[in-house]
Parts: sequence; structure tokens; C-alpha cells
Amino acid sequence: MSDAMPPEAEKVAPDDRETSGPFDESEANPVRPYIDLGGIKVLPREGLNLRLEVEEQTKRIVAVGLDYADSTLQVQPFAAPRNAGLWDETREQIRGQIRQQGGRVEEREGPLGPELLAEVPVIAGAEGTAGKRIARFVGVDGPRWFLRGVIGGAAAVDVEAAAKVEDLFRSIVVVRGSAPMPPRDLIPLKMPATPGSA
Repeated sequence: MSDAMPPEAEKVAPDDRETSGPFDESEANPVRPYIDLGGIKVLPREGLNLRLEVEEQTKRIVAVGLDYADSTLQVQPFAAPRNAGLWDETREQIRGQIRQQGGRVEEREGPLGPELLAEVPVIAGAEGTAGKRIARFVGVDGPRWFLRGVIGGAAAVDVEAAAKVEDLFRSIVVVRGSAPMPPRDLIPLKMPATPGSA
């Protein structure tokens, strides 16, 4: 390996992303009954619970939390340059943040490509006992977007649960929209419309 950094980071995505997801809006099956959350669309499935994570001050939705297969999957879609990927750089940032918190992190090759397996210290319970949370950080660079996922619960350690959550991650459709956006900006998310309401 040479020390010279490429001017633009390569896009990092599974080879079959266009056919197996995560999908760009242009690649999604138009007849499937997606839940529209603005920047992403999620396919409803048995046992899936959806939470929107809202920033206190701005009331802006900053992430979508999906509870599924005794696991959690938090997803965030970001705008990205047309020709460059963000996942390599984002992994570096996550690694730094976790080490700062006193956690451990290792990079490994997962089913979606390079991912981080992290052991994050958490304070739990009324006594403030320190515990550890295992989390997997996954990411996929798409056309003009980057989808980041954080997997917790059973899917961080159990192969069967992991396969279900990876499948869920891959079923997500990213709606980048045509409006110009600076790279690394969160693609706006919104509340889903409730069926039957105007």
C-alpha cells in the first residue's frame, strides 16, 4: 500500500447494492408499500417498530430507529458527492469518538463491507454502574448519498439476528432528492403520514 491518499475517497458499498440494496429511489420497486420518512423509505414487516429520534432544541428528526429481531438499527441518510464516498472518513471519525469515550473498536469485513465493531462504555441503572454496549457501525455509499447504520442488541453478536437486521438495512430506500445539499448534511427526515389522514 502506498502512503499517498487518493484525492477522492472511493465509494464503499456491496457489489450487489443496486439489486439488493440499500436502494436509491431510482432503483426501488414503485409498487411496494413503503413507509415514507422523507430522506428514507422503510418497508414495513412483521415485528418491526419504528421510532423517530428528535433533536431537543431544533425539533428536527435526526435519525430513524428500527426495533427488529431483538435488535435495534439506527439509520441516518447523508448527502454525498457524486463521485466520492463518505464511509471511509466516517469510520475514522467514529473510531476516534469511541476511543475518546474509553471504548474499544475494531474494523472488520462484514456482509455489507467494512464495518466497525465497538464496545462502548455506558452508565446504567440508578447506582450509575458502568456497563458495556456492543454496537456495529455499518455504512454504504450510494449515488449522491451515504447511509449509516448503528446496530445494537442481538444483531451485534448473534449471526441469525444479524442476518435479519442486515436484510432490513438493505431494504431501505434513500430519497436524496434533487435539491443541492452540502456533502455530509443529513438528508431531511419527516414524520410518516398516517394512513387515512389528508
